[in-house]
Amino acid sequence: MTDDSENNDISPETEMPADSATEENTPEKNHQDDKLIAEIADLKDRLLRAVAETENLRRRADRERSDAANYAMTAFARDLLGVGDNLRRALDSIPPDADLGEHARTLIDGIEMTERELLNMLERHNIKKIDPMGEKFDHNRHQALFEVPDTGEEDGTIVQVMQIGYVIKDRLLRPAMVGVAKGQKKPPAAHVDTKV
Repeated sequence: MTDDSENNDISPETEMPADSATEENTPEKNHQDDKLIAEIADLKDRLLRAVAETENLRRRADRERSDAANYAMTAFARDLLGVGDNLRRALDSIPPDADLGEHARTLIDGIEMTERELLNMLERHNIKKIDPMGEKFDHNRHQALFEVPDTGEEDGTIVQVMQIGYVIKDRLLRPAMVGVAKGQKKPPAAHVDTKV
């Protein structure tokens, strides 16, 4: 028979040290904990920055994709505007009271139909006219070519349009070329009664 006391004996190597609780709080252990906490904070900061950067890249890519879809035909549309301008110049060059004959009238009708179709096609693709006659000058949408004195209009009012402008969606495709009134008429001042 074996002695049970031998099996229940704990060898000195397996005994827990008496001051194990005090070993965990040593300065070396505290320094190691602080180092791990700092490393975790650094990794968390890097992760948050990486997530934010990825989100910014995704938004930028979405915006660029949207811009490409909306404004890809900008150069082509700008070239078409010259064609429309020439059609309008051809029509404007015909005197209104001229008797040109049946063949010439048919040609003029064809030019008018071509211009209408071009303008309709531009409209379908969100390209809209800027015809600012009588509006206040806006340097974001208009280009002033000259000033017109003695018009009777308020200073900065567009009194002549030399070339129609266009926008594509919300961006300027071509500014309207305009003549602007030069400081004559002032807006009416509101009458204020000072009597109490």
